[in-house]
Amino acid sequence: MVRSLWTGAAGMNAQQTNVDTIANNMANVNTVGYKAQGVQFKSLLYQDLQSPSTTANGDPKPTDSEVGLGVRVNAITNFFNQGALLANDSNTAIAIQGEGMFAFHNETGEIRYTRNGDFTWALGNLEGTELVLTNSEGNPILNTEGNEIRVGEGLIASKLSIAKDGSILYPDEDDVPQPVGQTIGLWQFNNPGGLERVGNTAFAETVASGPVMNEATNDALRKSSIATGYLEGSGVNVATEMVNLIVAQRAYEMNSTVITTTDAMMQTANQLKR
Repeated sequence: MVRSLWTGAAGMNAQQTNVDTIANNMANVNTVGYKAQGVQFKSLLYQDLQSPSTTANGDPKPTDSEVGLGVRVNAITNFFNQGALLANDSNTAIAIQGEGMFAFHNETGEIRYTRNGDFTWALGNLEGTELVLTNSEGNPILNTEGNEIRVGEGLIASKLSIAKDGSILYPDEDDVPQPVGQTIGLWQFNNPGGLERVGNTAFAETVASGPVMNEATNDALRKSSIATGYLEGSGVNVATEMVNLIVAQRAYEMNSTVITTTDAMMQTANQLKR
């Protein structure tokens, strides 16, 4: 009976993590570029109560008997499904259609990847003669060569635009947009589910994700396209999360019932001598 107490407690701990994950998904239902997460469970070790053997006459006894010791969280998986495209008035709001990801330098210079295309132009130097394309946190976005996207020569930020292939355009004397020699890089992974989440919408490369692949130089990849004037919405499906929350709550209640039932049985056993 003591074993069942620990089994029920393990189930409650696992379902608590499940509820926490679902709550975080629902809290980020309006976060641009957010990718939903899901908890994967794994059964704990089993304890042998009876091993297979034979009788004195050589007849086989029943198969072995094992009892489980509960469950634990095995992994929290990221789901990289395409989010809905939401219209935005900014000329630097872009969304990816396909499997590509944007890359940027974080505060320590490390490369991170994201689907959040809420970009803006910021001053790249104190003189104000250079502009750098950054995300909403001020981190510079990388081009197809892995360098920060910087434009200068007194260009006006409001006149800069982004083409479907990610190239930066600026109007000439005839007001015709022309490339300025910078193109937003798009990157892919063989296993995006193996990326390490380092923020709500930022991810880091890992051994599980495989090496990063540049869409501009890898012809084997299916190329992504960029939709200007749009942002990719959250990948959270509210209806699915509500159903998952109900299931998790019921599972938590059942494990709690296991503990209270075991307690009642132990109380009854203690009173037998009376």
